[in-house]
Amino acid sequence: MLVGVDLGPGHAFDASLDELALLAESAGDVVLARLAAKRKAPDPALFVGSGKAEEILLLVQAHKAQGVIFDQALSPAQQRNLERLLGVPVSDRTALILEIFAARAQSHEGKLQVELAQLQYLSTRLVRRWTHLERQRGGVGHRGGPGEAQIELDRRMIGDRIKAIKERLHKVQRQRGTQRKARERSGTFRVSLVGYTNAGKSTLFNALVKARTYAADQLFATLDTTTRSMFLGDVGCSVSLSDTVGFIRDLPHKLVEAFQATLQEAADADLLLHVMDVSSPNWREQQVEVERVLAEIGAQDIEQVHVWNKLDLLEDSRRPHELVGQVPGAHDTPVTRVAVSALTGEGLDALRRLIASRVAARDGLKTVPSGFILPDGSTVAVSSGEPSPAG
Repeated sequence: MLVGVDLGPGHAFDASLDELALLAESAGDVVLARLAAKRKAPDPALFVGSGKAEEILLLVQAHKAQGVIFDQALSPAQQRNLERLLGVPVSDRTALILEIFAARAQSHEGKLQVELAQLQYLSTRLVRRWTHLERQRGGVGHRGGPGEAQIELDRRMIGDRIKAIKERLHKVQRQRGTQRKARERSGTFRVSLVGYTNAGKSTLFNALVKARTYAADQLFATLDTTTRSMFLGDVGCSVSLSDTVGFIRDLPHKLVEAFQATLQEAADADLLLHVMDVSSPNWREQQVEVERVLAEIGAQDIEQVHVWNKLDLLEDSRRPHELVGQVPGAHDTPVTRVAVSALTGEGLDALRRLIASRVAARDGLKTVPSGFILPDGSTVAVSSGEPSPAG
């Protein structure tokens, strides 16, 4: 059963709970019922208040639900109190996202990052939720020392594991840094795909570099950063293209922190392709959320190209008149946008030319093929090399 609470302005709220349903389905759950509530502030004990909690209990019993998932973050005490009242496991959006990440991580680095985030989340949940945490262990021959409570032992073991994982991730980060420095020395132009989860980044990545990265119509299909070389015939050189993990609303801060090494690919890029699913009714809100996470990882000042993806799903009345144009970006600065369909290939040639124009501009080439749009919004003709106003 899904529960969402509208806490008023300043708090994200999805009345339909569609995204939470997609997350639940991605984790292997079947959604039986949904309930939306409204409060001025969370109830300290039950988050939703006693009356609404009783309503949830009746729905759980009527549908024989085996668990309840909240769209907002719950405190450990609220989670414990709700489980006692409802008689079924209760989790929140953060725990659900962590569960999906744990199931999808493939690389050694990805698994370490997810385990770190899970342990950091679990360390806040050690509030005597389980009866065994109240037992004392001590005396000769027992771990933990005289009088050390089980809860203290668990917390110390988790702390030791977190420290060990951070040390291993630091080594991985150094290796990634060495690889990035090698690319910098070679002068390779670096492009990173960023965007909301399920915006079609991996499908676009595969279409551009003819790779076979796993792509599916589900949230967080790809967690591990993949980098491939993409040759651009217009400028006669290759660029490195990286496919990164997708973002989502209320992405746990600890998860962003744990994936810092992976997200560093975006922070070190020369150009970000911000992929947006323009067929989604919430794509504007998703754009804002991606911009927020980019600022969190220090990538807000890197030049962006907005890639309006999934043109094939748009009605003719909603399709842009031109594949390439200008739109307002963060702080109302103009940003180049290109409309594409990663599935059908429409607009991909225009996107490749756009990337090539950025390479040409960085390397100071005097002439680039006609129709290229430079960062200042001008086009350049091969015959004269003089910029003219963009159409």
